[in-house]
Amino acid sequence: MTDHERRRSALAAEFERARLRGQRIGLRKSTSNLFRQRDSAGKHLIDVSGFDHVLAIDPERMTADVEGMITYEALLDQTLKQGLVPAVVPQLKTITVGGAVSGLGIESSSFKFGLVHETVESMDILLGDGRLVRCSCRENRDLFFGFPNSYGTLGYALRLTVRLIPAKPYVRLVHTRFSDPKSYFARVEEVCAEGRTDYLDGTIFSRDEMYLTEGQFVDQAPSLSDYTYMDIYYRSIQRKPEDWLTAKDYIWRWDTDWFWCSKQFYLQTPAVRRLFKWGLNSRTYQRIMRLSYKLMPDSGGTESVIQDIDIPVGNAPDFFDFLFSEIGITPIWMCPFKTRVWDLSPLREGLYVNFGFWDVIPSSHEKGYFNRKIEKKTAELGGAKGLYSSAWYDEPEFWSIYNQQRYAGLKQSYDPQGVFPDLYSKCVRRH
Repeated sequence: MTDHERRRSALAAEFERARLRGQRIGLRKSTSNLFRQRDSAGKHLIDVSGFDHVLAIDPERMTADVEGMITYEALLDQTLKQGLVPAVVPQLKTITVGGAVSGLGIESSSFKFGLVHETVESMDILLGDGRLVRCSCRENRDLFFGFPNSYGTLGYALRLTVRLIPAKPYVRLVHTRFSDPKSYFARVEEVCAEGRTDYLDGTIFSRDEMYLTEGQFVDQAPSLSDYTYMDIYYRSIQRKPEDWLTAKDYIWRWDTDWFWCSKQFYLQTPAVRRLFKWGLNSRTYQRIMRLSYKLMPDSGGTESVIQDIDIPVGNAPDFFDFLFSEIGITPIWMCPFKTRVWDLSPLREGLYVNFGFWDVIPSSHEKGYFNRKIEKKTAELGGAKGLYSSAWYDEPEFWSIYNQQRYAGLKQSYDPQGVFPDLYSKCVRRH
């Protein structure tokens, strides 16, 4: 047996023992990009953090065989040595490959390659009864197409084969300013249809100041910017029409300041920033957030609005107007992506725009008021939201969106004893 097989067998045996004791199962891992309260009471927490290895890289097939808990930071370090990068690399170093697949990961190459799960060729899923099931387009197709957006309620991905693409040493960036949302999103459609650039995303600062950023791999760069310390990437967008980064620094351009959320911890203040160079990364911010959940319970007067909303590109101007009229959070990340139909994703085939907005806003309303308003508008415009954050749907409404019949069939096939919670209980229900 290989080392991976030995560790896998030991983990499966632990799953089986927990199941026989009638325990619910949860994961103990070193990173998490979930922003909703989780209830671990009564669960048997299984440590899967050791499943974080690159098992093989095949430069000819341009694939990587990896374990599910490997972070994209660790994976990228290995693939860059061979001039390759994963086709889609989510924007934070601490996101794991297995987590991105089970939770619909996205990045600026998604307009070409789709969401993270659409770049996966096969997966080994550990089920609640200890069985390990290989799934792909050819075998156990129902699990392969049902696993994305399941958030660990059907099983855990222990091993995945992901597609890679060739990389060059540098990325040239062009930031184009727009002042009108209709022309902005029309240009997004045009660039996606042309398909000539390698990366595409955008940053929205106000109703009349928005930027579209096109990234292109290049062999040489006349100069290089560094956004890993004192200089802040998102601020450069407003003052640099053109920029160059190493390929690695481009991929992690958002991680240093967690997009712009480092401002919540005063880490965009120069004096504070100089003292905490070691802490300028998403891993630090996650730890602070988890600690704040424990030490500072919600006292009212504010509402946390941490959302990623996917809207069909034709309805993007309407959602843009809603955000500025009803929510008022800036900046906003904009990322276009194409997708196909997947069993547990409410998205249809076509081009979507992801709006990412994350902040705490004043509120005199009942808890969840603004988040509910966002959910309602998203449904009106034919969109969907990421379930990594707080959701406020009632149960019938939730299952009308997330295909209860299809999910129930998958649950019966792969977790008939209910070792894992169902999707509504995991992502919405408050205990």
